[in-house]
Amino acid sequence: MPRFDVLTIFPRMIEAGTSEGIVARAVSKGLVTIGISDLREFTHDRHRSVDDAPFGGGPGMVMKAEPFFDAVEALPEVEGAPRAIVLLSPRGKPFDQRTAERYATLDHLILLCGRYEGVDERVASDLATEELSLGDFVLTGGETPALAVIEATVRLLPGALGDEESAAADSFSDGVLDHAHFTRPAVFRGQKVPEALLSGDHERIRLFRRKEALRTTLQRRPGLFKSAHLTHEDRALLREIEIEEERTAEFSKVGMNDESD
Repeated sequence: MPRFDVLTIFPRMIEAGTSEGIVARAVSKGLVTIGISDLREFTHDRHRSVDDAPFGGGPGMVMKAEPFFDAVEALPEVEGAPRAIVLLSPRGKPFDQRTAERYATLDHLILLCGRYEGVDERVASDLATEELSLGDFVLTGGETPALAVIEATVRLLPGALGDEESAAADSFSDGVLDHAHFTRPAVFRGQKVPEALLSGDHERIRLFRRKEALRTTLQRRPGLFKSAHLTHEDRALLREIEIEEERTAEFSKVGMNDESD
């Protein structure tokens, strides 16, 4: 059974974030173990200090290296390895679906949550095996990114989802965004569900969904196509989309010309 350990000074944040939903169900089903270590339990002064002033001066406080090293060394051994020790950091490599898929194959994932102005560099260079970021923005700590990593990874574990096909159909699973989804009623406030989805024709539905997934990716995240694995069918659908977009643009120009006349 894989084990995830989170090292933090705010254990209740992690407890709250893992006590409901998919993660909680996966734990109750014995699919994963979630461990939470309070870094203050690994300090050596009466004030339980986890931070100190930075050498060289400057604003803010820096989290000390000792609690992180001692907490990792106190974790139970997990047979099988490999493992990853991940420091959540704004300067880390961006987290993505490929990384979640890799983490889902590990026996032990350790997440280090920083706070304050930063973490002693020796944690990054001598303890962590990698640094990870949720994106180009700054949070006050690593707890929220850690919860995101846990959920994204746990849902990929066999048996975690009620429908095993759900994860395979997610956005980014094959390099493109997911298609739009609809449910009852078929007409809501004048907006109708696309006819293809009501046809009962499974092949027509499949092609419609794939085309809309490609269309959404083209409109919102075209850069994803650089690494996506596109089939000949995908490329044909993209050509159809481009032709449709060109026609729409031409109709818009005609409409604008008519108005100006």
